[in-house]
Amino acid sequence: MSNILYLTSIWVIPIIVAITFHEAAHGFVAHLLGDETAWRLGRVSFNPLKHIDPVGTILLPGFLLLLHSPFMFGYAKPVPVNFRALRNPRRDMIWVAAAGPAMNIALAIFAALAFHLIDYLPETAAPWVAENLKNALIINVVLAVFNLFPLPPLDGGRIAVGVLPDAVASPLARLEPYGMLILIGLLFILPMLGAQTGVDVNIVWRFIAHSADAIIDAILRLTGNY
Repeated sequence: MSNILYLTSIWVIPIIVAITFHEAAHGFVAHLLGDETAWRLGRVSFNPLKHIDPVGTILLPGFLLLLHSPFMFGYAKPVPVNFRALRNPRRDMIWVAAAGPAMNIALAIFAALAFHLIDYLPETAAPWVAENLKNALIINVVLAVFNLFPLPPLDGGRIAVGVLPDAVASPLARLEPYGMLILIGLLFILPMLGAQTGVDVNIVWRFIAHSADAIIDAILRLTGNY
């Protein structure tokens, strides 16, 4: 039981911080650019209770953690944004979408910088704080990379819709209602089918893992941890 509590404490805290700041960043940038929807609903907040989804934020990651899953997956309640209310809807949609992943990269850099303070902590607290910081670095980078996948309603999909020519952006935008189903198929169903046939089609997870590893390596070098 104590081991489960320890594992929970070093994973749940960074997960909740990562998704809370991610969602608050979306709402704050939307507020700056003219949309008051999230602001009026109290979603521009660092209070995690405003953003936590009981299933996606707690139960699903916790279940995967207990199963010693090689990957972590979860989600928060998305911050509502009325893109038509933005001063320049197509351009500002890009900034609102990019705010979440940008916040996660900033948190990852902060966690890496904080590694330098571990030696100043009491010996009893240092290992626990170090584990939280390590997991915060990993979680924030993976969350940023995952959300930048170019498929609506993920942030990367909305960025792609904003920057691509209309001939490509319009059909991509129309995929949004089916985006999560497509994503589940790519992340879970396709790899399972591939495993049954002996063909490795785990393309998306491999892309996320390789991209996250490269970004984590760059952050560690940038912050003097190598």
